[in-house]
Amino acid sequence: MTIRPTVAVIGASRDRSKFGNISVRAHLQQGYEVFPVNPNAAEVEGLAAFESLAAVPIENLDRVTIYLPPHMTLELLDEIHEFAPAAEVWLNPGSADEDVRVRAEQLGIEIIEACSIVDLGVSPHSV
Repeated sequence: MTIRPTVAVIGASRDRSKFGNISVRAHLQQGYEVFPVNPNAAEVEGLAAFESLAAVPIENLDRVTIYLPPHMTLELLDEIHEFAPAAEVWLNPGSADEDVRVRAEQLGIEIIEACSIVDLGVSPHSV
């Protein structure tokens, strides 16, 4: 049995033109088990969507990737610290500001400020 890496896409979108949707598709394409997080969607790309990170039904995530504005990202950092302490935390372009960086450091969360789609070796425009 092959164990697939896991990712929660926070800010997953049903709109296929948005990066929160492209990320879901790119991670699926690269073999990840994907958990879309969107409190306003029942599903994204045929996958059940979860209202929060805490609702994701697995114990350990390999990656959390965020597609939200900084003020919303800031509100999620405590939840990320509690429910996904070992995960890589990707803050995609536009999701971080100085307040987010400071709070992440206070919580001991090592953030990666870069495009998680590009990290997969995929162009966001080819998914």
